[in-house]
Amino acid sequence: MNDAQEQFAAEVLEVVDHIPAGRVMTYGDIAEYLQRGGPRGVGGVMARDGAAVTWWRVVRANGTLPPHLMIEAQTQWHHEGTPLRRGIVDVAAARWWPDAE
Repeated sequence: MNDAQEQFAAEVLEVVDHIPAGRVMTYGDIAEYLQRGGPRGVGGVMARDGAAVTWWRVVRANGTLPPHLMIEAQTQWHHEGTPLRRGIVDVAAARWWPDAE
């Protein structure tokens, strides 16, 4: 990984570290907040380095995660009181934005 990729990864993980319990951001939200990377870039960081942070607080725009992560994520969402609808995150109700509170 080059310096720019490492910097981007560090910025993504820092944003994730600040998402409060029971709230989420989408991959696209994080890219928009950082003004770079795009949803796939954020997803790549989360796939590589997400285990070090509260990865279940970063979801797809439809409120899901990759299938292999859903059971553990649902446990975390229930524990944190994340707004859900039919077992997936209700993004409209759970969305968080840095500096919005």
